[in-house]
Amino acid sequence: MFDKIVIANRGEIALRILRACREMGIQTVAVHSEADRDLKHVRLADESICIGPASSTDSYLKVPALISAAEITDAQAIHPGYGFLSENADFAERVEDSGFVFIGPKAETIRIMGDKVEAIKAMVEAGVPTVPGSGGPLGDNADENLRIAKKIGYPVIIKAAGGGGGRGMRVVHSKSNLLDAISLTKTEAGTVFGNDMVYMEKFLETPRHIEFQMLADTHGNAIHLCERDCSIQRRHQKVIEEAPAIGISDEQRQRIGARCVQACIDIGYRGAGTFEFLYENGEFYFIEMNTRIQVEHPVTEMITGVDLIKEQIRIAAGEKLSHRQDEIKINGHAIECRINAEDPDNFMPSPGKITAYHAPGGLGVRVDSHIYAGYSVPPHYDSMIGKLITHGENREVALARMRTALSEMVIEGIKCNIPLQQRILDDSNFMTGGTNIHYLEKKLGL
Repeated sequence: MFDKIVIANRGEIALRILRACREMGIQTVAVHSEADRDLKHVRLADESICIGPASSTDSYLKVPALISAAEITDAQAIHPGYGFLSENADFAERVEDSGFVFIGPKAETIRIMGDKVEAIKAMVEAGVPTVPGSGGPLGDNADENLRIAKKIGYPVIIKAAGGGGGRGMRVVHSKSNLLDAISLTKTEAGTVFGNDMVYMEKFLETPRHIEFQMLADTHGNAIHLCERDCSIQRRHQKVIEEAPAIGISDEQRQRIGARCVQACIDIGYRGAGTFEFLYENGEFYFIEMNTRIQVEHPVTEMITGVDLIKEQIRIAAGEKLSHRQDEIKINGHAIECRINAEDPDNFMPSPGKITAYHAPGGLGVRVDSHIYAGYSVPPHYDSMIGKLITHGENREVALARMRTALSEMVIEGIKCNIPLQQRILDDSNFMTGGTNIHYLEKKLGL
């Protein structure tokens, strides 16, 4: 096991990693930008190093600074958390080449799964169901592209092979708009992602977003920890997540989960990862794999009792998985609300000083957050300042506890999205469960 780990991230996930390390007796090194000197995990870490100014380009994305931090502190491994460099194959490679352990998959695995076209090919070979599509990148032959779209059937969606975060995608409803959409998406992809390769898929009009949490070690073992429903989204960004997903049968869970397990074994996966699917009319369609820990991992932890961060660290240290597939059981239901420093009506970021803070509590309530009274939310990073998670013996109890927890949570001095979360939880369709990925935007009139 490692003696010391560099936490190459910030905010709530950095604090989450630090807590797991403390429980395992591992020392921590917190790297931070000049704007993040007062982060909670920076104060609590065994060592801390400033790696640059506020801009993430000059700090959290600065590979030499991160590796230097590991070198001068005699750390053995680097945990990237999520976001920033967590799915950057070049970073993973640089870490390993420098003699440290990257707590995540191998660089070549990240490259394959980061290229949506290659990822789909790998899933097809593993027997994982995929969305009907072009089966590869689109070329410059207009007639061929029109033929592919006709075969798939409109509406179709044009996607950047290297895209993510809701960017690099265009929905096309008719033949007349197809070629312009392909051209525009290629241009955007080249500019934003440095890769202008695009592909085409059938656009599912009312799907749910359901994902399977995976763990795989370096000894040929892999398991799934059941599924999460992440369909409450705005602009492809998740707002509320829950586990397990309403309406998924044990047979479906076992069937798709087993295929995901086999895919992990086939590609030599290492660590925690997530297979994301669109689910419509009783069918699953693979869309991508996230080769890192997810923001929403706590709901899986709450229903399975498995500490995913600890498992990541153990796997990176060369240990076997702590659990067998037959030991993974679903216990109750869990819901997570992302708490963002933003206006709940127009979604504008709301940085500034938190003048008062009170975290909710009680049975089945968990708060993953780095904020405290007197903390100033900087304007330079993502607006998420915490996650509120509740667990109960069933969905109704988890929802009731979430409503109570949201009503108890106090964050003053800045605006936050708690009122929006309360509106969603009181929505009759959400209470029934099974809403699709477009539901929230339609409800908000976006």
